[in-house]
Amino acid sequence: MLTRAWAEHFAEEWVAAWNSHDLERILGHYHDDFTMASPRIADIAGEPSGILRGKAAVGAYWAKALAALPDLRFTLLGTFVGADSVALHYEGVRGPAVEVFFFDDAGLVVRAAAHYR
Repeated sequence: MLTRAWAEHFAEEWVAAWNSHDLERILGHYHDDFTMASPRIADIAGEPSGILRGKAAVGAYWAKALAALPDLRFTLLGTFVGADSVALHYEGVRGPAVEVFFFDDAGLVVRAAAHYR
């Protein structure tokens, strides 16, 4: 089971990685075969299901997003802890978001889902 301290550390590092715009640092939080679900995947990556699998596919999507949003910055608003997941509430350049992360035993994200207004 995840602890609050572990979840808060993950949240701070995840936001710092995104704010650094360092794609390798961002991807360092994820398992090689992780699954990412986001309604923005359809717009940016052209995948109508909104779901991508694996670091290569998600990395290409995030590289496009980082290039398109040079002022991208996240502000953490809240960290919510579940038994095997963490939900982050944050403010981005396009407004508020909630992202849910599920982890493997090594603490790497195996599945994530982003939610927007």
